[in-house]
Amino acid sequence: MLAASGIALADDKPAIKGPPVPSLITGTPEEGFALAVKLSQKGVVFTQADAKVRSGLRGQYANDPNSLIAVSHVVAVHFQTVAAANNYWRK
Repeated sequence: MLAASGIALADDKPAIKGPPVPSLITGTPEEGFALAVKLSQKGVVFTQADAKVRSGLRGQYANDPNSLIAVSHVVAVHFQTVAAANNYWRK
């Protein structure tokens, strides 16, 4: 009943595949940025599990400046989280 109302249920989402993110702690800001990108990619795969659908949509967003800016924002938010977890790599 809830699924018909547009409310997603836990069963509606696939399990996240691949190795889990073991930690937000990284050795360098560069590693932190790579982790932020990985987290963003995992979010896309979790949201749209069908690789064929993701591949089919790539042409639409790859040439859309607003989509590219939105992706950059998502990565930046993840990077903020990783940087904070690493105390901004201060010694």
